[in-house]
Amino acid sequence: MLNLVLFGPPGAGKGTQSENLINKYGLVHLSTGDIFRANIKGETELGKLAKSFIDKGDLVPDEVTIKMLESEVNKHEDPKGFIFDGFPRTSAQAKALDAFLTSKNTQVNLMLALEVEDEELKKRLLERGKVSGRSDDQDETIIENRIKEYNAKTAPLKEFYTAQNKFVSVNGIGSIEEIAGRLYAAVDAEQ
Repeated sequence: MLNLVLFGPPGAGKGTQSENLINKYGLVHLSTGDIFRANIKGETELGKLAKSFIDKGDLVPDEVTIKMLESEVNKHEDPKGFIFDGFPRTSAQAKALDAFLTSKNTQVNLMLALEVEDEELKKRLLERGKVSGRSDDQDETIIENRIKEYNAKTAPLKEFYTAQNKFVSVNGIGSIEEIAGRLYAAVDAEQ
């Protein structure tokens, strides 16, 4: 089973590249944002619990996030693998994911990190903001805060996966095809 963690700052191209990886390797895409929204909309017990934190402006605790993710993984019989998008975000979440996957007799194979310079990210996000209308992609101050937040939170995860020889930095500058080719080469070298 091939399990990938795809990381990158806002605007690095995670959405586009996760689609390419899903199509090439037949993976199941697990986005914590999508899982949260589905559980909240479906009014599941976990969704109601998550909403109670979100409504107060608090982060959803790791144990609730992990339970939602486990529930989602368990819905798939005999998958080729998963691509984890937006999770883990902390070392504690990475350890919990490792423990859960070990219980399923599998593991994270690679953490792929799309690397893009901050100035390029700002340019991409402002452009995306014009096209999509997303307010968080139209304000340079918000964009800078999102990039700083990403950099601060992912440093420990890089260390966590580097210690396991699973961290791969991928140049996120170039055409969609060039970047996809770099990701495929990293995955193929692992298999």
